Amino acid sequence: MKTYLVGGAVRDALLGRPCGDRDFVVVGATPEQMTARGFRPVGRDFPVFLHPQTHEEHALARCERKAGRGYRGFTVLSTPDITLEQDLARRDFTINAIAQDDDGTLVDPFNGLADLRARRLRHVSEAFVEDPVRILRAARFMARWSTLGFTIAPETMALMRRMVAEGEVDHLVSERVFQELSRALTEPTPSAFLRTLRGCGALARVLGEVDALYGVPQRAEFHPEIDTGIHVELSLDIAAHLAPGDALVGFCVLTHDLGKALTPARELPAHRQHEHTGLAPLRALCERLRVPAEFAAQAAIGCREHLNVHRIAELKPVTVHDLIARCDGFRKPERIVRLGMVCEADKRGRLSHAEAPYPQRHHLAALHAAALAIKPRDLDLAGLSGEKIGEKIRQARVSAISLIKAGPGSTTTWQHDITRER
Repeated sequence: MKTYLVGGAVRDALLGRPCGDRDFVVVGATPEQMTARGFRPVGRDFPVFLHPQTHEEHALARCERKAGRGYRGFTVLSTPDITLEQDLARRDFTINAIAQDDDGTLVDPFNGLADLRARRLRHVSEAFVEDPVRILRAARFMARWSTLGFTIAPETMALMRRMVAEGEVDHLVSERVFQELSRALTEPTPSAFLRTLRGCGALARVLGEVDALYGVPQRAEFHPEIDTGIHVELSLDIAAHLAPGDALVGFCVLTHDLGKALTPARELPAHRQHEHTGLAPLRALCERLRVPAEFAAQAAIGCREHLNVHRIAELKPVTVHDLIARCDGFRKPERIVRLGMVCEADKRGRLSHAEAPYPQRHHLAALHAAALAIKPRDLDLAGLSGEKIGEKIRQARVSAISLIKAGPGSTTTWQHDITRER
């Protein structure tokens, strides 16, 4: 019975990066031997145990055989005679197939160390093609490590293209697609996730509404990058900087311009009403991927309202109030905070605009704060009931917004461009 540290903990230590959870593989043991030593079984599909003191996961060495389509189509074999190399051979990338002995000795049967030094993602074996989730993982790893210079080995990209062509990607479970997408949106360069999926043809299969944005032109005076897909990539990376680790903000940025793919060719490169036409493909995407309700709601807000926030200096106080109310921003103020970040990412996600100022976000926050400061308990509501109470509160909030708009440093004195994309 022999225990090895495996996977991400070994890889990240070798990269000199912080390590998360530590996973172990146990060779030469049976489930009965593990429980006799105090390990608690937790695995549903294969034997995994929690250490009695550290509660770290220890999985019995195993191998897998393909028995169907998709990532669930496997038969797992776990017996004491399965070797460490057989267990490592079932892993996705060579850099994840390195094990470490108790004394620190590395076991590297697939040259993962060389690939780490070369900053290369390379598949362990042809078995890679049996699990379509590995395409999503490759894209997610690129979102994490592209700034370190990582690339995907040409032979691995060829396998990924083959998997797409053979329809393996079409068997991905919706929840797993969203899980990998949301994790990619928390990484430093989510744009690399899109580029990787697009490079192997998978983006059109799993995020067709986003893939449709590539090649759609925009007005060059507002979007020097011109291509809408490139604009989304740039905006995603700005969002990752503004709200690091926030998948919700990232998802809103990813989907804020879906309507531009539906603009009639005769109207290009203008995109009139795209903030409204984008709501239908957004709903379709959210339903297909079974996106959490708050993600869908906040994304709809970002899609519908981003142009209004860009021109907030022009909006009347009552219009600002109604914008906040439409977003449910009085009950859920965090929605307005996120909306401001989404809009800033949209504005700065343009070629040569990454450092552009975006005072609209801060002014939206000030107007929102002024309206939130109005509390019903502070108002004279004597003799009022029902709708009249609501209207009294609304008038007070509109007045508070008016004071901010008319005060020193108001938007009427700002010198900045208001982006018009209508």
